[in-house]
Formats: sequence, C-alpha cells, structure tokens
Amino acid sequence: MVGRIHPDDIAEVRERARIDDIIGTYVTLKKAGGGSQKGLCPFHDEKTPSFQVTPSRGFFYCFGCGEGGDVITFLQKIDNLSFTEAVERLADKTGIQLRYTEDDPGVRAERGQRMRILEANAAAAEWFAAQLRGPEALQARQFLDQRGFDRAAAERFGVGYAPRGGRELGTYLRGKGFSEPDLQAAGLVRNKGWDFFNGRLLWPIRDSGSSVLGFGGRRLYDDDRLPAKYINTPETPVYKKSHVLYGLDLARQAIGKQSQAVVVEGYTDVMAAHLSGVETAVASCGTAFGDDHARVLQRLMGNHDSFHGEVIFTFDGDAAGQKAALKVFSGDKNFISQTYVAIEPTGLDPCDLRLQHGPAAVRELVARRIPLYRFVMGNVIAGFDLDRAEGRTAAMRAAAPLVSSIRDVSLVNGYARELAGMIGLDVEEVRREVGRAASRHTEPAPEPAEEHERPPELSLLPDPTDRALSVERGTCQLLVQQPELFSPSWEELQGSDFTHPAYAALFSAVKATDATGRGGEDWLVRLRTHLGEGPAAAALEHLIASLAVQPLLSTPDQKYVQAYAAKLRLLSTVRAIADLKSKLQRTNPVDQQTAYNQMFADLLVLENRRKDLQARSVGIDS
Repeated sequence: MVGRIHPDDIAEVRERARIDDIIGTYVTLKKAGGGSQKGLCPFHDEKTPSFQVTPSRGFFYCFGCGEGGDVITFLQKIDNLSFTEAVERLADKTGIQLRYTEDDPGVRAERGQRMRILEANAAAAEWFAAQLRGPEALQARQFLDQRGFDRAAAERFGVGYAPRGGRELGTYLRGKGFSEPDLQAAGLVRNKGWDFFNGRLLWPIRDSGSSVLGFGGRRLYDDDRLPAKYINTPETPVYKKSHVLYGLDLARQAIGKQSQAVVVEGYTDVMAAHLSGVETAVASCGTAFGDDHARVLQRLMGNHDSFHGEVIFTFDGDAAGQKAALKVFSGDKNFISQTYVAIEPTGLDPCDLRLQHGPAAVRELVARRIPLYRFVMGNVIAGFDLDRAEGRTAAMRAAAPLVSSIRDVSLVNGYARELAGMIGLDVEEVRREVGRAASRHTEPAPEPAEEHERPPELSLLPDPTDRALSVERGTCQLLVQQPELFSPSWEELQGSDFTHPAYAALFSAVKATDATGRGGEDWLVRLRTHLGEGPAAAALEHLIASLAVQPLLSTPDQKYVQAYAAKLRLLSTVRAIADLKSKLQRTNPVDQQTAYNQMFADLLVLENRRKDLQARSVGIDS
C-alpha cells in the first residue's frame, strides 16, 4: 500500500501522545485511584462515570458500553477517523515527522478525506486571517472596532476576512496542493469553483482539540447577493452544526475546572464574554442549542454528582428570549448540572453590554443568573389575571407541573412556597397541587447501562463481575499489567487453568508475545499483534483494554503474583479432583482394578498438590 506509515513512527506516536491529554480535550477526567482517571463516557449517555483511563499504560475502557483501546483507537472512534488519519493527527499534535514506507508524491492523495478537509480548513483559516490585514478588509476592521474589538482580539479568536472577488481562496488552496473535490467537500468552494464565502467577516469554528471544522461568516456589504446576516459552512464530513460550539477550543479547560458553561447567542458575544473574564462562554453555530450540544458540555463539565455544576444561558428579556428559554427548559433533562438563565433587562447582548458598560457588566450579568425553573415559572404565571380567584387557581395549576418536575427534590418545597407567594395562594394548597401534578407526571426510567448499544463481539467476553471467574480475571489482569513479575515458566500456569475461553485465549497470546520480550512500554502493543483476526480477536482487544485500565487490588510484587497464580492453579486442581472422584465412583474396583488403582494414585498426587497450592495461595481472596 502506497504511503504506509513506518512502524517505528507509529510506536513513537503512541509513546509521546499522552492518552489523558488527548481524551481530556473531549472528556473531563478526575483521579480515580490506582493511577487511573474517570469521566463520563463520550460513546454513550450516562450519569455515573464508567469510562476509565490509565495513562501509565496508555489505555481507556468504558465498563458501561465496552468501548476501549489506546490513544489511536480513541481518536478513530470519537472522530470517525481511519487508523492512518488518527496517527497523522496525533503526529501533528506531538511534533513527530512521519515517514512512509514508500515516499511517493501521491501519499497526500492516499490520506483519508477527513484529514484532507481539516488540513484545507486550517490553511483557509490562516489565509482568511491574513486577508483581514489587507486594504480591502477596511469595512471588516471597522465592524470589529465599532464593537470594541481591536487587532489583538481579532488575532486571539482567529477572525478573518473573505475577499469579494470570489475565487481567491480556491486559487490559493489549489496552489497549496488541495484538490477541487476536497475543497468542495470541505465547504470552502462551490460547484463551479466560486469561493463559498465572499465579502464576509469570518470566524473559524474549532473543536475542543483546536482543529478547524468550518467557518461562520457575517454580512458586511449591502449589495451582498446572500441576504442572510450570518451564513455557516454547510454540513461536511467534519462540520455538523448540531454538534459544534463556537469558542469550545478556548473554553474547554475553564469549563472543566469551573464546572460551568455560559451559552451565548453569537460569535461576538463569545468574544465579549471571554475578553470580560467569562472564559466558559460558547455559542451554537447556525442552529438552536440542542441535545447533542448538551451532551458535549456535560462530558466536559464531568458532572459525576447529580447537582454539581451549572449551565447558564443568556437571553434577551423580550418575547424571543422567553421563547428560547422555554425551549431550553423542555430539554433540561439532558443536563446533570443545574440550569440557569441570565437576563439583561435592557435587552443588550453581551457584546453591546461590554461596549456600553464595560467588562464588569458582562461578569455581573452572569453573576445575576436565576434558576431556569424560576424564570419559566414566572413566564407561565404572567399569562394569568392574578387579581381574580379563578386566575390565581389557573396559574397554580399551570405552574405546578413545573415545580413537580424539578430534579432536586430538596428544592421542591422551596419552589412551592415561592410559587404560592408569586400568585397569592396558601402554600399548603400549592403543595397539594404540586403533589397531584407529581402523581400525574410519569418519566421513563433511566436506561440501564447494560442496555446501551454494545459492540457485538462483547458477547464473547466473560462477565467482569462473575465471582466464579474473579481469580481468572485477576490473574489475566496481572499478565497484562505486570508480566515481568511472573517466573520464566509463568508460575507453571496452563491454558487449561482458565475455564473461560477468552481468558484462556489471552493467556495463549501472552505466551506467544513472550517470545519477543516480556514487559516493557510496548508490551500491550505487541500483545495485541498476537490476537489474530475476526470477532474473537476484537473481543480480546476489548478484554485487554478493560484489564489494562482496571486498578489492581494490591500493589503487586513477585510474592503476590506467585500467590495469585497458585490460587488459580488451586481452583483448577480442585476441579480435577472433583472430576477424578466422580470417575472413581463410576469405576468398578474389581472388574477395572488397574484403571481404578491408577486413578486412586493420581488422586493422591492431586491431593498433595492441592495442599501445597493452598499453602502458597494464602492471603489471596477470591
């Protein structure tokens, strides 16, 4: 295959690309003991973290959905990349110059389209930013200046300008070696060769890892043939508007540290918020904030506890803002964190607020946030005539379901009391109505972890919680994590000591890998090369990943490994004794004297072995 990456370079990428750093751009990880870190799985929805990363071994594994592997596997799965694309992206991040087994000019053409699109977007972002400094971009610079953004601010956010000529970008990128199909696939060029963006102020939209996914463009000229004030990159293999958030690359770390995300409505609002000290601000791009956006923020906040952290939406105080808040309320179940709204009474957005009243006013806007429930409740009540008894009763009945749906039950009584005060009714009457609403309110039970869609090969794996297999699993865990502590004979272990086929197959792979050297930083990489092909091999890859990230019960040494292996062999010996005793009971000592005597002698040998192994396994609990 033309352009195959040199194996030594792949090994160097695995070694230098820290898996916790890479995964940390998608998921907030917290220490979990034993050198491991935990977070909310990015591959399935969950509220309790079952996703585990062990940096020392370079592996991740989710005990909820079964996804697992190394840093290359993670990028392949999370961004839908080929193996080559994932390695190339990691090489770019770590500064590794990749070598290809055949240095052919066509190597670039052989790379995956997604990687080529990202490269084209990155080149376009640099070119757009350079155009902003040119004479034609005067009106674009004036637009920024009028909104309080100087050159330093524009450079910080990578703001650029698309010239009015209509073909300049395409000409530039073709000269850099990008093909016409790739430029069209990236949404940078239209079918007939015209640039997608013309005469527009541009903001690059990046993912949490700072890769440019697309652009958002603002209208500058009255004679622009496209009447829309804002246009965005069309849907591409890398740009999905329901998944991307502008400013996520800048806000990611602050969101994780502060367990807070501030959702504003536009590009300039994000800029104003960050420049005002609100470093957790992001905005949706060309679409309303939705479920997928919520899941992205939830993972970054790492909300392991039900009511930890907060998402704050900034809305105008007008009818449109109220409508937007109600829409967010309908999707609030997607957040583990508490949800708030920050309303500016004068109707100013964060950009105008900073411009007219300074950065402190933006920070105060966020600080004045109120719970989403309270805001929505006030809007519902506002539709009734509270001067009339029937109006107050109707308002209570309309608002009671909102109070009953509050996830934090400790707040329900407080909100019932607040509702009673707002509409002028007795608090006990309101509480009764809230109770009736709660009894009518039925919410589907959360989907159990085992019902999440799991890779089909996982059906071949043993249950990690099966107590009958705990010693086999613990032994395999030591074989994966600490192979150098075993004796040259692997403590006399045999494949038959493992009752589950997956554990037995893993042991066979361990012995085969031993021929190329035991242990070392590349032990797991070499181990995976001895798994074969097909569903069984894929299942063993999952098994290795789960064993690699699972913390050991005790700090292992050679004595501990010997005792653990003795425990496994003891269980195997006990099974052999039971089988032999069963045969003896079915053997006539008179008619089959020779066979009977041989089995009896074998039984004595097994009993002596059992006593020896029992003594050597002291201190190991099954």
